[in-house]
Amino acid sequence: MKRILSLLAAVLLLFSLAWARVGEVVKTIKTPGPCPTGLAYDGKFLWLADSRLDKIFKLDPASGQVVKSFDTPGYHPEGLAWDGRYLWHVDSAERLVYCLDPETGAVLKALESNSDRPRDLAWDGKDLWLTDVRNKTIIRCSPVDGMMIQQFAAPGAEPAGLEFDGKYLWVTDRAMDRIFLVDPASGWCLSSLRSYGPWPAGLAFDGQHLWNVDYENDELYQVRVFDSDIMTLWDEKEVELRFIKEFRNYGPGVVTSLDIYLPLPADRDNQKLLGPVEFLQKPAEMITDAWGQKVAHFNFRNLKAPAVVQPGWSVKARIYAVEYFIYPDRVGGLDQIPEDIKKKYLVDGDKYCINDPFIQDLARKIAGHEKNPYWIARKIYEYLIDHLSYNLKPVGGWNPAPTVLRRGTASCSEYTYSLIALCRALGVPARYVGTVSLRGDEASFDDVFHRWNEIYLPPYGWIPFDANKGDVETPGGRALGIGNVAARYVITTENGGGDKYLWFGYNYGFTWTSEGKCRVAEESYGEWQPLGAK
Repeated sequence: MKRILSLLAAVLLLFSLAWARVGEVVKTIKTPGPCPTGLAYDGKFLWLADSRLDKIFKLDPASGQVVKSFDTPGYHPEGLAWDGRYLWHVDSAERLVYCLDPETGAVLKALESNSDRPRDLAWDGKDLWLTDVRNKTIIRCSPVDGMMIQQFAAPGAEPAGLEFDGKYLWVTDRAMDRIFLVDPASGWCLSSLRSYGPWPAGLAFDGQHLWNVDYENDELYQVRVFDSDIMTLWDEKEVELRFIKEFRNYGPGVVTSLDIYLPLPADRDNQKLLGPVEFLQKPAEMITDAWGQKVAHFNFRNLKAPAVVQPGWSVKARIYAVEYFIYPDRVGGLDQIPEDIKKKYLVDGDKYCINDPFIQDLARKIAGHEKNPYWIARKIYEYLIDHLSYNLKPVGGWNPAPTVLRRGTASCSEYTYSLIALCRALGVPARYVGTVSLRGDEASFDDVFHRWNEIYLPPYGWIPFDANKGDVETPGGRALGIGNVAARYVITTENGGGDKYLWFGYNYGFTWTSEGKCRVAEESYGEWQPLGAK
């Protein structure tokens, strides 16, 4: 019987691991006090500060039981860090960093924090790090005299918890309800997780999982961060989208032929179709383009003035916000990218000009000797944010990458062309996706649309990179342009660019011929409606 039970337990464990997901909460522990703040892990036990009780608790992470506790040296206890021998603690009111004897709680050393409002601490094996909520910064300081060694901007306006995992920092932001992975060398936010609770405070790393204490929920969460399933879905909506391509001939001549090509949405991580795509009128044929995209082809002949055609489609779909958590060191090398992906998505195109000496030189300058596909794409992403600004006037729209990069302004399409050009020049496969966007209310109208890049990162596959979205001031805001798509899009187009139906466009393509003078007008738009009770 014991053997059967052991076998069953092993099977259940393997089953649970097979479904393990980054961001998933493994365990929840109720905190011993009402206002938990700082958190640390000493290799066996958790340490937790409480600002109401002015105490530090030693907890068994297996049971959640209090092993011991002692009073804090100050009256507003916040962060904790473990250096392998001693417990470090910061008090936000006293603005002091204390080195504590973990057996007695006695103060062995007190240092000025050099921070207006310190909140949490981390230990990197040599130096201390702390979050300064007032100045919105992360500070590295000496454990000898407390003097600042390094400083950079925090992910957002409310930095709270802080931890070091041996390579990177983890930082919580209470306003954004997120936990950010931060490169301590550059200050770049590399990726992020949504916090499980509404007020993410202290952090601790146990070698496999991240622990986060929530100040509002009074709970400790053990969170998966290194599993193979990196995708999270949330913010589900059920919607109906109608897309129309309208073409008018005001004459007096005749439009002798008009071909309209409409790419069709399909199931993706961020969207699940609730039924087949329905056409407003029957297409002449269905086409699969060079990229594997399903395209409806509409053909019209001899449109005499006044003439209006309105081909289109409608679909009901369930859309989600989707997030992919990328830990850079777990991304495979360029040699791990499948050959069929490289063959399709490293080719040149009229909008990319990857063999242009300007593109080649700039790509090498940006990436240096980097070989990790994430870091190559990330350095290019940061370069575009630093050197381009969103602007369609006085020129611009769909200009090729060299023109855009020299000019310094770009549309969302030109951000995508530039990222594709520089990535492909360095051997990183890149493509774009095109969408119809919810604008404000769920019953809305869109004739602006949006597109962004997807970069192939082995072993995960295609990951969103939206440099236009990430072109913001805060490091955390920049990170949300990578691996993060809001629940406000139906993606119609997956494309590498340059096919004969959509060219370098998305959502639609069209061509026409005429006899005589013809004044024509065309517009494209999406109409959204929510499904279900209103």
